[in-house]
Amino acid sequence: MIRITEAKEKLKAITKKLPTEKVKLENALGKILANDVLSPMDVPPFDNSAMDGYAILLDNKIEQYTITKNIKAGNTKIVKIKAGEAARIFTGAPIPAGADTVVQQEMVQRMDEKIQIISDTITKGEHIRLRGSQCMKGNVIINKDTKITPGTVGLLGSVGITEVRVYREPKVSVIITGDELVQPGKKLRAGEIYNSNQYAIAAYLQLLGINYTNFYHAKDTLTEMQNCIKQAIQECDVLIITGGISVGEYDFVKPALENAGVKELFYKVKQKPGKPLFVGTKKHQLIFALPGNPAAVISCFNQYVKPCLLQMKGEQNTFSNAVSIPLAHDWEKKSPLANILKAEVKNASVSILQGQDSFNLQAFSNANAFVVLYENDRFVKKGELVEVYYW
Repeated sequence: MIRITEAKEKLKAITKKLPTEKVKLENALGKILANDVLSPMDVPPFDNSAMDGYAILLDNKIEQYTITKNIKAGNTKIVKIKAGEAARIFTGAPIPAGADTVVQQEMVQRMDEKIQIISDTITKGEHIRLRGSQCMKGNVIINKDTKITPGTVGLLGSVGITEVRVYREPKVSVIITGDELVQPGKKLRAGEIYNSNQYAIAAYLQLLGINYTNFYHAKDTLTEMQNCIKQAIQECDVLIITGGISVGEYDFVKPALENAGVKELFYKVKQKPGKPLFVGTKKHQLIFALPGNPAAVISCFNQYVKPCLLQMKGEQNTFSNAVSIPLAHDWEKKSPLANILKAEVKNASVSILQGQDSFNLQAFSNANAFVVLYENDRFVKKGELVEVYYW
C-alpha cells in the first residue's frame, strides 16, 4: 500500500502524450497544439483605419480639406489622395495612398464637401493600424503546448488557418461491474440499485472534452469479466473499471486483469475513500480499477484518472493543479488514512461538507472541489490553508 503522493509520482512518470493529428479549426477547441503556429500573412494585411473619420495628409498650415473620396471596409480599389484632400473613411477600411493620419469624425466640422479640424491635439499617424502591427508573416503567433480556446480559434481564423496539429484525444473504455446495478429508468427489484457510476464518469469525461468512450457492463463472474476486459482493452488508451477490485468472493477484476496480461503499477493507496485502487499498464495503455462506491469513483477519478487523461492530451503540470484555500471551519480528521473530502469553495474559503461516506452522493449537490488531508493531518483549524482540487 502506497501514499497518495507516491501513487501520483508513479502515474506522472509513465503517462505519455499521445501521437499528434491534424484537426479542422472548428474541431480544435480544448485541444493542445503540438507545434508552434507561424502566421502565414501580415496582420493587418494593409494599413487601415481604426476609426470612422477622415484620412488626410496632415498639414497644420491647411485650414480646410476637400473631401474627394469615400472608402468603406472591404474596398478593394486602390485609392489615392493629394495634399489638401480628405477621404471619408470607415473603421477597417484601407488607408488611401498619400494619407498619413485619420482624424476621427468628432474632431472635425463638416461643411458640404469640406472639413475643418476643430481639435489642436491631432498628431501624425493617429488612428492608423499599420500593416503587420499585430504580427508579421512568419512570426510565431501561438506557442506549442498552448490549449486552444475560443480566443485562439479566432486568432487562427484571422490569419486564414483552417487546420492545426494537436495531440490526439485519449480513447477511453469503461467497464461497470455489479449484478446489482440497474440502469436509471427501470424499476428496481429488491437488492438492486441504480447505476450512477456510468453517468458520473461519462459526465466527467465530457467535462474534460473527451468524446471517444465505450461503456460495458460486466456481471460478477470471472469469465464475464475476462471477456469484457478482452474486448474493451482493444479499443482504448485508457481502461476504467468500477467495482470488483477488493478481496471479496465476487471481486474478479484483479485476477481478470492479471489473466489479460496487465502489469500492476500499484494496488491499494493509503486513502479514504478509494483505498483498494488498482492501476496497471499493458503496452501503451493505462488501466484504472476503481472501488465501486460512487463517491470513491468520483474522488479517485479526480485525483488520478483526470490528470493522466489531461497529460495524454498534451496538457502540462496536470498533477500540480491544487490550490491553497483557507478552511471555513474547524475540521477533525479521525481516520489515519489520507482523506479525499467533498468540499465547496465559496467566498474565498472552502467548506468540507457533511456526508463523506463513500456511498453517499448527497454532498455532490453542493460540492465543486475536493480537499485532501494527508495521514499526519489531524485537526485543522478555521483559516488554515488546505489543499483544494477543483473538478
